[in-house]
Amino acid sequence: MNHYETVFILNPVLSDEQIKETVKKFEDYLQSKGAEMIWKEDWGLKKLAYPIDKKKSGFYHLFEFKADGQVIAPFELEFRRDDRVLRYLTVRLDKFAAEWAETRRERIKEKQSK
Repeated sequence: MNHYETVFILNPVLSDEQIKETVKKFEDYLQSKGAEMIWKEDWGLKKLAYPIDKKKSGFYHLFEFKADGQVIAPFELEFRRDDRVLRYLTVRLDKFAAEWAETRRERIKEKQSK
C-alpha cells in the first residue's frame, strides 16, 4: 500500500451540511475500496490564488490515507463527476514526505490538546 495525500477544494456556496455530506462521500468511497484513512483536516474557507468558475474562495479539505495504486484513478474520477468540487490534487508521499506529515500531525494534535 502506498501513502497518499489528497487536497480538494469545494464550492464556497455550499452549506455546512452539504460540505459534510460531500466529505463523507469521498471518505466512504476510499474506505469501501480498502483504503486506510490516516488523517483528515478541514482547512476552512480560503481565498483562491485565481478565480475558478468565477469563484474567488473555496472550502479546503485534506485526506491522508494508505491505498493501493489502482484506487487513485477511480477516486479522482469521482472528483471530476462531482460539481461541488472545484479542484483536487492527489500526491503519493515518499518516506521523507510521510515522516514530515507525521511530524505535522503531531504538532497539530499538541496544539489541539492545549
